[in-house]
Amino acid sequence: MWTRTYLLLLAVRIYFALAPSYIHPDENFQGPEVIAGNIFDFPHHLTWEFKSDKPVRSVFPLWSAYGLPMVVLHWIWSGIGTDEVPPQVVYYTLRLLMFVLSFVLEDWAIHDLVQSPRHRKLAVTLVASSYVTWTYQTHTFSNSVETLVVLWSLAMIHRILDNKQQDSLLSSAILGLLLTFGVFNRITFPAFVLVPCLYLIPHFLRKPLALLALLPTTLFITLLAITIDTSFYQPSKPLLSTLFTSPTFTPLNSLLYNSQPSNLATHGLHPHYQHLLFNFPLLLGPALYLFLSIRIEKPTTLPLLSAITGTFLLSIIPHQEPRFLLPAAPLLLSSLHLPHSKTLTHYWLFTWILFNTLMGILIGTYHQGGVVPAQAWLGQQDHLASTMQEVFWWRTYSPPIWLLNHNPLTTTDLMGLPFPLMQNRIDTALGSECNTNKSVGLVAPFSSTELDTPWADRDLVLEEIWRFGRHLNLDDLDLGREGVLGTVKRVVGRRGLVIWRVRRVCQDMGGGGGLHGDW
Repeated sequence: MWTRTYLLLLAVRIYFALAPSYIHPDENFQGPEVIAGNIFDFPHHLTWEFKSDKPVRSVFPLWSAYGLPMVVLHWIWSGIGTDEVPPQVVYYTLRLLMFVLSFVLEDWAIHDLVQSPRHRKLAVTLVASSYVTWTYQTHTFSNSVETLVVLWSLAMIHRILDNKQQDSLLSSAILGLLLTFGVFNRITFPAFVLVPCLYLIPHFLRKPLALLALLPTTLFITLLAITIDTSFYQPSKPLLSTLFTSPTFTPLNSLLYNSQPSNLATHGLHPHYQHLLFNFPLLLGPALYLFLSIRIEKPTTLPLLSAITGTFLLSIIPHQEPRFLLPAAPLLLSSLHLPHSKTLTHYWLFTWILFNTLMGILIGTYHQGGVVPAQAWLGQQDHLASTMQEVFWWRTYSPPIWLLNHNPLTTTDLMGLPFPLMQNRIDTALGSECNTNKSVGLVAPFSSTELDTPWADRDLVLEEIWRFGRHLNLDDLDLGREGVLGTVKRVVGRRGLVIWRVRRVCQDMGGGGGLHGDW
């Protein structure tokens, strides 16, 4: 029974890994877009993290997590003798890679950390049945990579502490690698491993060789990461002399940047209870009932200690997003027990399945689900470039431009610009002269009812050329004006993402049918 359940949950995880939902722009712009632009020469956009005088994002973990798979894929594709790797193939290869990493490394780490064979099955099942595992962990987030590194750091700490008779040199060396990689991947990583690492101090005092195995590995990986970052951010300078005079040390830059409240304010400030009262319920739902009921096997287990201390330390920082707590999700789930009462267990299981099914469908399928398919479809339409040089994106997440391949279309992100200003931008782009061969693209949610009104006052006409139905724009809620039912009716009832061709109305201009598709 357990094996069949686990295999079913694996199938669900694969489904969501291949679903083109778009949880947050960082899953593209802080990873795949940067590396894909370097390896395949796809068009790409560097965000502020990479363009600052003191860059805060290390490319060392990006090359490790995404660069190596892309290089291997490029090598295989070249060996087949076909054309350049399409960006869609790269995109789904990375998604499958994240699934494999989640399936192998996350589940294996839980298996290692949970000692009781009976509780182990429950822990693996709870983690495998969480929508966080289905969605966030199969997307290319630095937080998803951080989760794996946290889990395996704890697994190495547990192995070192458990093996009291030997020095555990290999585990110590691997721990040094993981700790260094984790710090360069995300500056939040130490919050989850700081207190568990303190448990190693007595062991290192008794077994100094273990510390000697950890330190060289840590030093070597640190130097390697600094070298890669310095080469990436200062390519015009001699590498060797730059390493001695002005090396790029991104973790320090990130720490200094995030220690300034004025910098965090540009990304949004939250109350210190944001993680506890809002983000945890969003990620764990009914699992919080088991946690609050103190149904915990050992209050001092490493996973639980890491989750609690990590959440506490991150709550001190005023900028708090749910994905910052991704490492805590499997740590808490692996520390819980089901209620003693069978009736309560049945009720809890029903709410757990319902919660994760609904959140999985929402976050893993519909959330900004048309952005990636729309950009990939535009990248395949070479004929559009002759009459449509620019595509405006409105009320969507920023589209990853590397999916355009080498199509010369210009992507302009209007974000949530007010409707009249959006019209002005399109009006200006089309110019004052009437030219039937000139048009621009407009990508917007179908729930934007303003687009239903004819634009005759501006001599513009909209022609739908593509639509994708599995798209919800949760940033377009207007509960104050429409009420709950009205908002749900518009946003859910009119779900979908549409690409319009916008042209000036000219006399004797004939109409034409549009291209429609689903990718």
